[in-house]
Amino acid sequence: MAINYTIQADVVDITSDMPKSSDVFIVDTNVWFWMTYPNADQSAISYQLSNYPKYVNVALGKGAKVCRTGFSLAELSHRIEKTEFEIYSAYVKPIDLKEYRHNLPTERTRIVSEVQAAWGQVKSLAEPIVLTIDEPTTDSALARFQTDKVDGYDLFILEAMKNHGVVQVITDDGDFATVSGIQVFTANRNVINSARAQGRLLAR
Repeated sequence: MAINYTIQADVVDITSDMPKSSDVFIVDTNVWFWMTYPNADQSAISYQLSNYPKYVNVALGKGAKVCRTGFSLAELSHRIEKTEFEIYSAYVKPIDLKEYRHNLPTERTRIVSEVQAAWGQVKSLAEPIVLTIDEPTTDSALARFQTDKVDGYDLFILEAMKNHGVVQVITDDGDFATVSGIQVFTANRNVINSARAQGRLLAR
């Protein structure tokens, strides 16, 4: 069943947009996953592996500011471990995740290396924006959770964006398109088509 997005953001189709030197983007974790992790093709769709890295690299080449948040490390490491676990379970032997994490030191060492390599690439490409997880931040994130249909990781990415005045996010995640006051740069056709139908597709 297609997802019925109520589009609140301005949506930009990255397959027809050209980044500008004045752009300030935060890049969502899913894009970093496809750009920096060799086995991302195990779960990605071909357009995700081509369109997002191309757009980010063009943005960097144009002199746009590309940002990252430390919260992406948590999500990135989770996704890499999950993918490696699924590969092992499918091609070597079925195993419990906790068993995989604790009983196979060679696998664990390899996963740590993959995460370190991926995060090293992220750090080399993007500038950090900092968010302190304190009481006001968690209260604000919890309040947002009541109105914005995003997951827990994205709550803090949105808080970081708000605190640093960043409104542009490069993501395949349609949840961001339901958040008002931001611009979502995406190649997700469902999001783009929904935005077009709802008058929220932005041509620059």
